[in-house]
Amino acid sequence: MTSHSARHGTPPLLEVNDLKKHFPIRGGFFGNTTGYVYAVDGVSFHINKGETLSLVGESGCGKSTVGKALLRLFAPTSGQVVLDGRRIDDLSQGQLRPIRRRVGVVFQDPFSSLNPRMRVKDLLAEPIRNYGLAKNGAELDERLAKLMDLVRLPRDAVSRWPHEFSGGQRQRICIARALAGEPDLIICDEAVSALDVSVKAQIVNLLQDLQRQLGLAMLFISHDLAIVEHMTHRVAVMYLGKIVEVAPRRSLFGAPKHPYTEALLSAVPVPEPGAARKRIVLTGDVPSPINPPTGCRFHTRCPYAFDRCKTDVPELQQTQPGQWAACHLHDLPEARNPLSRSLPAAA
Repeated sequence: MTSHSARHGTPPLLEVNDLKKHFPIRGGFFGNTTGYVYAVDGVSFHINKGETLSLVGESGCGKSTVGKALLRLFAPTSGQVVLDGRRIDDLSQGQLRPIRRRVGVVFQDPFSSLNPRMRVKDLLAEPIRNYGLAKNGAELDERLAKLMDLVRLPRDAVSRWPHEFSGGQRQRICIARALAGEPDLIICDEAVSALDVSVKAQIVNLLQDLQRQLGLAMLFISHDLAIVEHMTHRVAVMYLGKIVEVAPRRSLFGAPKHPYTEALLSAVPVPEPGAARKRIVLTGDVPSPINPPTGCRFHTRCPYAFDRCKTDVPELQQTQPGQWAACHLHDLPEARNPLSRSLPAAA
C-alpha cells in the first residue's frame, strides 16, 4: 500500500512508501547469512507540513528502526522516502549532506546524547557551522541566544557543560541542537520516556509551542499513549514491523479499528478517579521478527482471529474517512465485526 494522500490535496512534507529494513543474521566460520531480522517490513505513511504523526507500538515493533532509516543512520533494504517532493533514500552521503539540515532529531536519553567534553556553545555551533548558517562570530552568538530563548533556557547556559544540567534541561539542549539547522521536520525518538512525569509535560508543551511557532512537522515515536493522545494529530500503530492502523487522534482513541490498537488503548490509565476501562489481556508472547507468523502477524494473539487470518496477509483498507486498518474483520458483515463498535467507555 502506498502512503495515503495528504489533506486538501497539498503534497505531504514526508512520504514513506513500502519501507523495509531487514538485518542479516550471520553465522558459521565464514560469516554466511543464515537469516534475517525483519525489523521493518513494508511501512507506508506520510506527514503533512506542520503536523505531528505519532508512531506507536510495543518495544521491538520496529518504530525506532523506522526513524533511523529515515535519518539514513543505515540504508533501507528497500522502499522510498520522499522529502518535500524529492526522493532521498537512494542519495549518496555527499548528496544527502545539504538535505540533512531539513530533518532534526531528538533521541531518548539526554544524558548520552550530548558529548560531555563539549560546552553547550560548541554542541549547538557545530550544526550551524556545518550548514553555513552563520558568517561570523557575532552572527553565531545571536543564533545561539535565539536557540536558548526558543527552548526557554537562560542565554548564559551556552557557556556551561552538559553535566551541569538536569535531565529535562539536557533534553531542552538536545531540542535546541535539533533546531539549529532550521529543519522542517523533527524526529522525536522516545524523547520524553527517560524523564520524570512533571518534566515530560513541560517538554511536550515546549514541543507543541515550537511546532506552532516554527511550523514544524514532527514524527513522534513513543510507546506512551497518554502522551500521544495529548499532543498528536494522527497516529500510526505498528506491530512486528508493519503498520496495522493509521487514524486521526480522535478516531483512533474513540473507535479503534484493529484488535491490537484496541488492546493497547484498553491499558491506558483513565484520569477520572474510580474510573476504569475493560482491560483486554493479550495471551502469548510477541513472535520473533526473525520468523514472523504467516498471514496476519497478530493472529497468534488476537482474540478475534479466524482461519483466514492465519494464511492471508491483510492490507490496509479505509474503514472510514482518514482511518485505515489492516484487519480481515472489516471484510465481514458489520453485525459480525466486533470492531464496528467504539472502545468500551470507562465504567
